[in-house]
Amino acid sequence: MRRSYTGLRGRLVITFTLIAVAASALVAGIGYELVKHRVIDLAEQVAVRDVRDTLEGTRVPIGALWPGDSPPTDAQISTLQKSLRMRDGGVVVRYESYLYPDGDFSMNDVPTDLASGAARRMVTKRQVIDGRMWLLIGTPVWRIEPIHIAQPTGMSVFVFVPLTAEEQLLADLRQPLAAAGAIMLVIALAVALVLARRVLLPVRRLGSAARALGAGHLDTRLPVHGHDELAELTATFNETAVALERSVSELRSLEAMSRRFVADVSHELRTPLTAMTAVADMLSEEAERLPKEPATAVRLVLREIGRLRTLVEQLIETSRFDSGTATLHMDTVNVADAVRDCLELRGWSDQVRVNVPQGLAFSVDPLRFDVILANLVGNALRHGEPPVVVAARGTPNGLEVKVRDHGRGIPPADLEHVFNRFYKAGVRGDGSGLGLSIAQANAHLHGGTISAHPQDPGTLFTLWLPSA
Repeated sequence: MRRSYTGLRGRLVITFTLIAVAASALVAGIGYELVKHRVIDLAEQVAVRDVRDTLEGTRVPIGALWPGDSPPTDAQISTLQKSLRMRDGGVVVRYESYLYPDGDFSMNDVPTDLASGAARRMVTKRQVIDGRMWLLIGTPVWRIEPIHIAQPTGMSVFVFVPLTAEEQLLADLRQPLAAAGAIMLVIALAVALVLARRVLLPVRRLGSAARALGAGHLDTRLPVHGHDELAELTATFNETAVALERSVSELRSLEAMSRRFVADVSHELRTPLTAMTAVADMLSEEAERLPKEPATAVRLVLREIGRLRTLVEQLIETSRFDSGTATLHMDTVNVADAVRDCLELRGWSDQVRVNVPQGLAFSVDPLRFDVILANLVGNALRHGEPPVVVAARGTPNGLEVKVRDHGRGIPPADLEHVFNRFYKAGVRGDGSGLGLSIAQANAHLHGGTISAHPQDPGTLFTLWLPSA
């Protein structure tokens, strides 16, 4: 059984859902990143402004430092750190070669690029320390002269600003975004199912209508709704169905006419053929007393009359199968006796080896079973080489009869066509090409089959008839 997700409906639902989820994820992701950058940038701007304002308000003695002067006292550094320290943050001060850590923060927490850049200008960087995100601000401390010219003091400060509040805000934002994504997934799946049903409903109707056409209901039509592509497809289907119904009706009419023609011609030929057969019987008695050349001509006429009689009988039998008037008259027969009677009636007893158990009995139509055997054995005698063997055995499900010759065999290209009407494998022989097709039709009438298989040497025909 084919899984539902491999069908067109499943693919439509999956595709629509994936597109909706991808679109919502993209929108949510872009929105989240925009908010994230905006929040972080805003926090960075506020922190940088606070640091700048604090440093600009710093006066002596820090602002009076000159490079090479004595380092500031611990109290001065502590005052500076306190003025710059953000809540839960820290401030590390560097003055020339003197380092002033702040609690757990030291220069080891300051990246090298930030430390080198802070000697010249204010720089910022986001850094993860102990699993938390921090904003690091590094800046030199400048001395403002009375004429308002900034001069370096040789001091740099590194302010650690925690971004915990911003991270919490973003974490709180992720939860509603995830919830919105889940809701979007459910909505997208529901909408996809509804749309897939609406889209595929006309397709299912077309499929059902096509199966109905295949089953022989040629009057199947579908209503056309709308003016979209599916409506055009439905209209095209209806037009095709009309054309197909018309063509099949014409073909059936021609086939019926052909069957009637064959049946009528065959029956009409019976009357002159009966007269010709009677005359031929008289000529056959006089053939031995005629001169050589007239005798040869008489024998040729007799042979051709026999072929014509066989052909007419086969055509009549074929017309019965085509018209559906062929019926079975079942009876239980002794298979071994039926085989021997068939061979003896046609003078083949000395040419065929029989391997059939004497007590094997089976229910068949005796006349049609005889026709099957006669066609199979006659085909082996005409187109094969001796020995020709007929074997039969009973199976739990039916009867199996095998007819094998030991000739050159049927070419592989012809083997699959030997049961077609008027098909002759090769050019040898004088058959009509109807014998095997009639044998197969009689087997089918019994509910059985006939198959042909190459042997080394020869060809094996197997008849199988089911138990009644």
